[in-house]
Amino acid sequence: MKIKNTFLTGACILAVSALLAACGADDQANEDQMMEMESEEMDHSDMDHSDMDHSGMEMSGSGEVPEGLEEAADPAFEVGSTAIITDAHMPGMEGAEATIVGAYDTVVYTISYDPTTGGERVEDHKWIIHEEIADAQEEPYEEGDEVTVEATHMEGMEGATAEIDSAEQTTVYMVDFTLENGEEVTNHKWVTESELSAE
Repeated sequence: MKIKNTFLTGACILAVSALLAACGADDQANEDQMMEMESEEMDHSDMDHSDMDHSGMEMSGSGEVPEGLEEAADPAFEVGSTAIITDAHMPGMEGAEATIVGAYDTVVYTISYDPTTGGERVEDHKWIIHEEIADAQEEPYEEGDEVTVEATHMEGMEGATAEIDSAEQTTVYMVDFTLENGEEVTNHKWVTESELSAE
């Protein structure tokens, strides 16, 4: 009987040990899974700031403007003058001193589109102008309209089908400025009049 009881006790101990080990393994697996999920959330959070919309941004431009774009008759900021950028389309832009290279009267749009190069959809991109839309109609487009983009501000933008998110008749500026990290940006398109302030 003593041997039988010892055997049973030993079997019970082994069973309990195995159960605890399994629970421990499950706990570890759950903990690993939670950490992985948190890591993914952090990565996604980082992407939500500026990486998604501007990782392919062509910061500097050639200085060429689309055909038909008219120079502003009476811009608030004249060509050759300076102003402070008050709204950042990309990190390091807000607060920079901008030199006005060109001023034009047009309709500006924010757009959402799927890049022709693949990747995540770009939402509420600022800005393209009416003259950067392929076969543009004479009248301004409205929110919800679909257009084909001719602008090359970002990789995968040219030729993309975009949805108009907003439209505004205003003066847009092509500007030179220096980012916080010291990188010089020339002929940047576009900054709107409401995104600039006098020094």
